[in-house]
Amino acid sequence: MAYTSIIPVSRLDNSITYIRNKDKTTKKGQSAGSLEEAIDYAMNRDKTERSVFEDAIGCVCETAYQDMVETKKRYHKMDGVQGYHLVQSFAKGEVTPELAHQIGMELAERLLQRKYEAVITTHLNTEHYHNHIVFNSVSMEDGKKYHSNSRSYYEDVRKASDALCLKYGLSVIEPKNGKGKSYAQWMAEQDGKPTWRTSIRLDIRDAVAESFTWKQFLDQMKQRGYQWKLNRKYIALKAPGMERYIRLRSLGKHYSEESIRQWILQPKSRTPAGKEGISRTPKKKLKGIQALYYSYLYQMGVLKQKPKRISPVLRADIRKLDARIEQMEFLQKHQITTREELLAYRTPLEEQVQALTKERKRLYRSEPDGVRIGQINKVLKPLRKDIRICIRIEQQSREMEERMRLAEQIQRQAEQEEDKTEKTRQKETESR
Repeated sequence: MAYTSIIPVSRLDNSITYIRNKDKTTKKGQSAGSLEEAIDYAMNRDKTERSVFEDAIGCVCETAYQDMVETKKRYHKMDGVQGYHLVQSFAKGEVTPELAHQIGMELAERLLQRKYEAVITTHLNTEHYHNHIVFNSVSMEDGKKYHSNSRSYYEDVRKASDALCLKYGLSVIEPKNGKGKSYAQWMAEQDGKPTWRTSIRLDIRDAVAESFTWKQFLDQMKQRGYQWKLNRKYIALKAPGMERYIRLRSLGKHYSEESIRQWILQPKSRTPAGKEGISRTPKKKLKGIQALYYSYLYQMGVLKQKPKRISPVLRADIRKLDARIEQMEFLQKHQITTREELLAYRTPLEEQVQALTKERKRLYRSEPDGVRIGQINKVLKPLRKDIRICIRIEQQSREMEERMRLAEQIQRQAEQEEDKTEKTRQKETESR
């Protein structure tokens, strides 16, 4: 049994490196971002684990994006929806990686009939093995565009996926009143359970176990096919195939946003997904700003060993936890321990950016359509990203020092108040 979703890819101008960041899986809303991003995310080796689970139709995996762009140029169709990102996810334990990939390949063949370039990969980074099929919106055969809507989804995508599941002896979610039934509700009914909410709770538990921050939790749930409504007083979610959203807190008192946020911060038995770079207990003594970041995360109460008291001054900074962890990983990766070393790392990057920008400006005048401009743009993006993080570390490390100083001051005042209270209590006891 498999559930599916298909997302339009609407832009080409975003950098291909965005989704290669394994901390980022999907964007908010219904857009997958750029065609480059969708292809590169599908081919993320951290998720496929083995290159044998990467295939392509009508193009080569390594040059899929360029091949698709060439087709668009040939038929003069560079505007509008650029492509589609189809996800096919299987029930836990129902398929092997090899069978999942085979089904993904056959689904792409049936759906696209070799008219559209496509990349097919199988991701093994979750308990629910899932296929990613990213394909061009423009046919390489006749230049016609692929059109996706609710009718094409149920009559083409869903129908083809279910037929392949039956072919290989997998279970199928039977439709009810012409509409698909959610996997969570289907599984609950098979087990004779009173409600599909039990399955959603189990998915939430699995996602929490894989997450270290609220953002990671949302991404983990999205990988499982869930959709969110976040900008409201009571956030809501919808499982794959469900017709309506339900409020998160309706799942029980332990499943409110506040409860889950606290739950995420509880110690994990293993390193959370996407945060392997952070060492919970440093193998060697940290120095300088690395030690500052580690101490700061400890005082925030997000490491396995927690302080006796978590200062509200630091706790309030929890919304920036992802940034703090990214900065800590950056410092460890480049072995930077002082602000002087940070500046020494940043300076040559800025000089390189300046030289490349100057070269690109010259090329815009002499060779505006040259290949070199694109090569420079690809080099500039990671360089500028490193420069930005250096600047943020320089600024925010000083803010962190001030917060730590303030937290220590508040802690000392609290301890003094406790000592006074205890002494007063002892005097009253003695006087009696």
